[in-house]
Amino acid sequence: MNRIMSQARIILPILVGTAVYAFGLQYFLLPNSLMEGGVTGIGVLLNYAAGWPLSITTLVLNIPLFLLGWKALGKRQMLYTIIGTVSLSLFLALFELFIRNQWIIPFHSSNDNMLIALYAGATLGAGLGIVFRFGGTTGGIDIIARILSRRGFSMGQIILVFDAVIIGVSMIYISLEKVLYTLVVVFIASKIIDFIQDGAYSAKAASIISDHSKAIADRITVELERGVTLMPAKGAFSGQSKEIVYCVVGRYETRRLKSIVRNIDPRAFIVITDVHDVLGEGFKEE
Repeated sequence: MNRIMSQARIILPILVGTAVYAFGLQYFLLPNSLMEGGVTGIGVLLNYAAGWPLSITTLVLNIPLFLLGWKALGKRQMLYTIIGTVSLSLFLALFELFIRNQWIIPFHSSNDNMLIALYAGATLGAGLGIVFRFGGTTGGIDIIARILSRRGFSMGQIILVFDAVIIGVSMIYISLEKVLYTLVVVFIASKIIDFIQDGAYSAKAASIISDHSKAIADRITVELERGVTLMPAKGAFSGQSKEIVYCVVGRYETRRLKSIVRNIDPRAFIVITDVHDVLGEGFKEE
């Protein structure tokens, strides 16, 4: 029962996040001919070009990426990715039904595109921020970026290149003005994601004091694939010798890190701090 409740606390917020994201796409983005990045952006582009439903294209485009990323992401992370992607398609289909039956009237404005860009960015960012905060993704470019990042490329750079290409191609179907407003949407969404994620830096440093330091280090190494350092320490009051587990993880991995530690030692002392810059394997290389 405890395990079910623990999974529910992760899966339910991911469902809420994908619902908010899908609402932003259908209520603000599509009716006003704005764009989005990633695989969702390809789906939006196909919707403008051929009228294909976004709910179907996002799912179809992600299926080969699921197969590609299954081994690269691990079973648990891939499970959350599949849940996020499938739920996004389902919510997109639900809102498509609501709009088609006029149960929801999409917000459209021909004279205040900035207002649309602000609300679209806030809604999309809030949805994705919730999904990322609880360890999920909506699939797509995230999977490719995680795979290529292990070959020395930055995830941020990879995503930026893909998004730039997709938004650039969209100029065939939407005006330059709409593309510029799309950049406003992307900027606001990224800031909202960072705000919800509680930090604007690319990584977090964790210092963990526990009587089960070796077991914690082994789990972090295997499940997060992050390097871990065990540093000798001595309690000032107790005089007992212990080892401090020190590691640096991506900001989206902090929740999984805390979950690993709590599962092994609920009494562990954890300190997580912002990291301004990280050089090394798995992060930025110079």
